Amino acid sequence: MPTIRYRLLNVFAESTFGGNPLAVVEDGTGLSDVEMQLITRQFNLSETTFLLPPSSPHAAARVRIFTPGFEMPFAGHPTLGSAHVVRELFQPGDAFELEMKAGLIPVRHEQGRWTLLANPPSYRETAATPAELADMLGLPVEAIAGPAMWVSCGAEQLIIPLASVEHVRTVRPDPALLQKHGRNTKGEAQTYVFARTADGFEVRFFWMTDASKVSEDPGTGSACANLGGWWLKTTGNEPLSAKISQGAAMDRPNLLTLDVKDGKIHVGGRVISLGAGELHW
Repeated sequence: MPTIRYRLLNVFAESTFGGNPLAVVEDGTGLSDVEMQLITRQFNLSETTFLLPPSSPHAAARVRIFTPGFEMPFAGHPTLGSAHVVRELFQPGDAFELEMKAGLIPVRHEQGRWTLLANPPSYRETAATPAELADMLGLPVEAIAGPAMWVSCGAEQLIIPLASVEHVRTVRPDPALLQKHGRNTKGEAQTYVFARTADGFEVRFFWMTDASKVSEDPGTGSACANLGGWWLKTTGNEPLSAKISQGAAMDRPNLLTLDVKDGKIHVGGRVISLGAGELHW
């Protein structure tokens, strides 16, 4: 009977039960893809990660990221949460790289917070008009505040600027229209909306697990990185240092940091360890 040790953490958390929950399996060696998927479904969190020996000599560990439905090449809160566990288990220091399907991701721990350096962004135009995007979000057309576009720093998402925080808070996505206008090149419906605040942005991220149900994520590091890509594309590499508020609509506050400078995108936040345990079967 195998024993699988795991950690429970909250990422982008400023309080014990804030942030985005994550399970990290300390050693995924010997687990099949099917077993990783089953373990992830057992936890029933947005993501579970599995630590493995790296194939790259430059990485402290290899990380595989699963949602209850599929594997992801990159995601922000699993990266930072996994980095927190890798630092405790393997003691690689405060700055190292994690190997993921999206490539090597540099991470750093400083003054109680973690940051990652995102991959350079790629872009794709959206075919949807502002009116169609507004209908998709349940908003008036004047709520669409600027160019929407597909951005990927490892996970492609539709990034949509809105005119006000109030518009962000009142978004009600239409499932059929989200499937029509918000599906990326992998066929996954993923949309991120944002508006400026005094010190950064308020954001929300929506995704679909099937053709009829829209889910919301409390804290989305990959989309935060893509917001940095949007910023680069629309401002001509103007520096940015911003606080990103997410999760208020779910009573699950998340605080992320986004720093863009010299073409580089850094996403950060605090990681809080909540507990640990074992699985047996």
